[in-house]
Amino acid sequence: MPLNIDIQQILLHMLNFVILFAVMYFVLYKPVKAFIDKRDACFREMEEKAKKDLDEAAAAKDEYEEKLRGAAEEIRTMKAEAQKDSREDADKIRSDAKKEAKEILNVAKLKAEHDTEVMIKNANSEICELAQQAAGKFVIENTSDAYDSFIESANDADED
Repeated sequence: MPLNIDIQQILLHMLNFVILFAVMYFVLYKPVKAFIDKRDACFREMEEKAKKDLDEAAAAKDEYEEKLRGAAEEIRTMKAEAQKDSREDADKIRSDAKKEAKEILNVAKLKAEHDTEVMIKNANSEICELAQQAAGKFVIENTSDAYDSFIESANDADED
């Protein structure tokens, strides 16, 4: 054999390599490939589930944001209604207060007119009394003066 190469040895090594390759393929490659495929499928499933959860979370977030906008709008509406109601209540209270003030003024005017009439009547009666007293005094003074002058003139006439 040239170069000391034995063909039979080469063929045996090739056969051993093929057998080793076949055994390794069935013993190691297929289980490892199945394990890797199973693991890859698990990761894909987890990724799909994560995407699904993210999509659901995004949808829930959008839904909550929409509800929040709706709640904010509802709050604005309720606030506007409350302000309107409070304005109406304030206007009603003001109008009631104005009515009550007018009634109080009317009662006060009527009382003042009544008091004025009573005071005028009292003043008239006092004036009448004073006039009567003055007239009475005047009459009495005039009458007594008249008697005095009559008596004096009568005395004068007796003396003459």
